[in-house]
Amino acid sequence: MWEAFYEYKSNLSCPKSFLRDLRSFIDTAAYLPVCEKIAAGGRFPLPKKSVVCKMSSQKKRTVYTYPFAENTVLKLLTWLMLREYDAVFSVNLYSFRPGRTAKDAVLRLKYAPGMRGMYVYKADVSDYFNSIPIEPLLVKLRGILRDDAALCRFLESLLCEPYVMDNGKPVTEQKGIMAGTPLSAFFANLYLGDLDAVFAERGVLYARYSDDIIVFADSAEKAEAYASEIRAQLLTHGLSVNEKKEDRFTPETGWIYLGFEYKNGEVDVAPASMQKLKAKMRRKTRALARWRKRSDLPNEKAAKAFIRVFNRKLFESAGDNELTWSLWYFPVITTAQRLGEIDRYAQDCIRYLLTDTRTKARYNARYEDLKALGYRSLVHEYYVFREDRTGKNK
Repeated sequence: MWEAFYEYKSNLSCPKSFLRDLRSFIDTAAYLPVCEKIAAGGRFPLPKKSVVCKMSSQKKRTVYTYPFAENTVLKLLTWLMLREYDAVFSVNLYSFRPGRTAKDAVLRLKYAPGMRGMYVYKADVSDYFNSIPIEPLLVKLRGILRDDAALCRFLESLLCEPYVMDNGKPVTEQKGIMAGTPLSAFFANLYLGDLDAVFAERGVLYARYSDDIIVFADSAEKAEAYASEIRAQLLTHGLSVNEKKEDRFTPETGWIYLGFEYKNGEVDVAPASMQKLKAKMRRKTRALARWRKRSDLPNEKAAKAFIRVFNRKLFESAGDNELTWSLWYFPVITTAQRLGEIDRYAQDCIRYLLTDTRTKARYNARYEDLKALGYRSLVHEYYVFREDRTGKNK
């Protein structure tokens, strides 16, 4: 199983450092002490609480992590469980499932019959991972793990552990299914499975990706009825809708889901996703400009640092369980319009770092100069990706 897991991870865009650590972990059988402790019913280490910024924004979220050895064993366990129990999930659930991705969700919705005339309701579950009440989840968990009492006991021990480590001290708090830990993916899929099933059984066009829900109807009235039903179902599960992220769309406006925008048959990067990335570029540009001046460094050094940061963010994986920015968007979008806007903004940031001006004089830094420093255009990379995919399909 460990070798199969390693092969799976190797086929993703994982950081090489993670794969090296995983290879060493397997080759040295470093998993054995963890597995023996689990088998003996020993107490698992307390999860460590951290507050981090969400990707592409300054918003904070609470996450939990276990030590490397325990975390790696939980990664394998999650990988196995998501495959062993995949049949309990409905066809309209797309998160963390083998052979299903956000791409599949968006493409299924895009090509649904009558899509251009649909009314849409979209909801985001407020603080989903850390708000799930444990007792109702345990009932669902016991139901599907009737064939594996030992596994069920172990998972219950993690979920019912009242303590977490916060700044080096054990504290008690409501932690839900502990966002950031590997098993939270499975728990998040399971807890709202009956909501998914309600819409699947009725043949309603609906999709869920973890805490992001979207439903379609042929009239505004029917869409609103579905919205009321979703809010009521969440309430019975001890959850609520994040009103700031609740949206309704009409056939004229198109719809936005999972960072994608659908409009008039085309799929593009959603405006908010583009703005978040540009905001990150703006903050990094200001920070690098201050750093360069404070350290009396050449302009080129700051420009190279900007390029290095965003090449890594856009084209390289940030973590072993994350897609790169480009691999999230490139397989789904059908136009490069917003990629072009992002490119122009990034080029302006680099030119400012090279020239110390936002006037027309910044164009003294030519596009060829940017490329020589390592700049990679999203539009260019997108068309290379499409050509490669077309060639492979042939």
